Amino acid sequence: MYSSIKRSDKYKRCLIDFIQHEYGINSVSIIPAKRGFYGETWRLNTEDTGYFIKLVYPAVHKSVYERSFPIIQHLCDHGIDFISRIVKTKDGRLFTLFDGAVLSIFDWIDGENVQNDKTKVEEYKMLAKVYTIPLFGISIPREDFSGNSSVTFFEKWRAIKNEPLRSLFEKNRAKIEHRAARLQHFSNLCRVDITDFYITHGDAGGNVIENDDKYFIVDWDNPIFAPPERDAWFCMSFDWAMTAFSDALRDNGIKYTLRPERLAYYCYDFFFYYLNAYLDAQTQADTVEEYIDGWIEESFRYADENF
Repeated sequence: MYSSIKRSDKYKRCLIDFIQHEYGINSVSIIPAKRGFYGETWRLNTEDTGYFIKLVYPAVHKSVYERSFPIIQHLCDHGIDFISRIVKTKDGRLFTLFDGAVLSIFDWIDGENVQNDKTKVEEYKMLAKVYTIPLFGISIPREDFSGNSSVTFFEKWRAIKNEPLRSLFEKNRAKIEHRAARLQHFSNLCRVDITDFYITHGDAGGNVIENDDKYFIVDWDNPIFAPPERDAWFCMSFDWAMTAFSDALRDNGIKYTLRPERLAYYCYDFFFYYLNAYLDAQTQADTVEEYIDGWIEESFRYADENF
């Protein structure tokens, strides 16, 4: 899913001129890029290369986006070469502001956004390499297992004016409240131990770019210092995937065993995280309904049967 906001030629001209002034990049064209959930994404072409442009307008996401840039730069500075390199402004800043939005520019990565069994294995190998990078004083949000994503959702639910969404949530009230209770249960289990944390992506599976025999993880908008389960939970019901993830950790010298209560916590926490994202994006009720009863159900069944 990506932004499909229509922009006028005047807007695009202003954006091109702004980038030329702030970055010294002389473009020949700019076209929408079908990548990313939040904000607007563009491909900016010059005579000999391409760039990925992302603008984030919603206030709720701008601060999250801003604090990601030093972490991305930190990873690049420590040899991680399978993520998008930030292009700095002429005066060395990692991002700037345009039209009230946070604007950033990255090197363009050719390829297709793909998610399958093969890319999952490559994804885990890349994530494990990221986990080997120490913080060295970098400021990054730290997981606290609060489970507040459900609290935020219920606050948003009470404020919803959209009647189809209100009806949808009311119809699914028992299911949603059950999931909130399960989240709180696993929150209580996990909060007694906040060790074995690493720089995690949080949504790597949906952001793997495949280019022939090379793979990249993009869209590092919300990195958090957290346990590996934050990246592993998506496929926790597949034994082969959990084996591949564990193998990647071992092959990179990380002595850690995935913990079932943490996998379950993230399964429930991300359910509400994505619900909140849909509400922030003013997503239609039919799409939200498909999500509530969709792909994540398998993870819930696994969590409820095993934990």
